[in-house]
Amino acid sequence: MQLHFWVYLLGCADGSYYVGHTDNLEKRLHEHQNGIHEGYTQKRRPVRLLWSEATGSREEALAFERRIKGWTRAKKEALIIGDWAAIKWLSKPPSERASTSLSTNEPCKIIANFRSS
Repeated sequence: MQLHFWVYLLGCADGSYYVGHTDNLEKRLHEHQNGIHEGYTQKRRPVRLLWSEATGSREEALAFERRIKGWTRAKKEALIIGDWAAIKWLSKPPSERASTSLSTNEPCKIIANFRSS
């Protein structure tokens, strides 16, 4: 049995995002939801899992987590909806982004507002 390590992105009640990694996603979500550990999500509950991906090793998961933590909100929102074209576009410096309309410059929007569910 291969052990997976997960990278995940949570939506917090205050509208912020939290990125983490774990070897037991279900247990970790329970811990976040119930404020078991002191930290970022404890006072921002309830939280909701918006995105997750399995990796082959803890090192890969940690590297992916650190990369995502450095992303802009728009880039995280593109990840949540799986818009890899937007992630690629947002990865370019603003001066190198080709724009054909004003709407291209607007940040990505999450399809469903997790706080309303």
